[in-house]
Amino acid sequence: QVQLVESGGGLAQAGGSLRLSCAASGIIFSINTMGWYRQAPGKQRELVAVITSGGSTNYADSVKGRFTISRDNPKNTVYLQMNSLKPEDTAVYYCNAYIRGLYESRWLSYWGQGTQVTVSS
Repeated sequence: QVQLVESGGGLAQAGGSLRLSCAASGIIFSINTMGWYRQAPGKQRELVAVITSGGSTNYADSVKGRFTISRDNPKNTVYLQMNSLKPEDTAVYYCNAYIRGLYESRWLSYWGQGTQVTVSS
């Protein structure tokens, strides 16, 4: 059974940094796009950053220049380095990945359980 496990959330002060990690586990054939989304209270879930298997990246305008997404393919892990944090970055951050299991013939979208990031002013 494929699952995504996130870590690294917590509390930071404005201007500070946090690093999120998300590791995929299970019987995996291949992982395509991986990404991070976030959902603040009372708001819809929104894209933060995505990275393809080839390393191409895309960021939300609100985090460009402050956040960096990266991945370690042999470890099936995606990271989100968050610098210059702002109070408006406070949200639950979710990892997402398109994964094809070893015994699957199609790609499926998987989500992590979410990790809380709180930025104080």
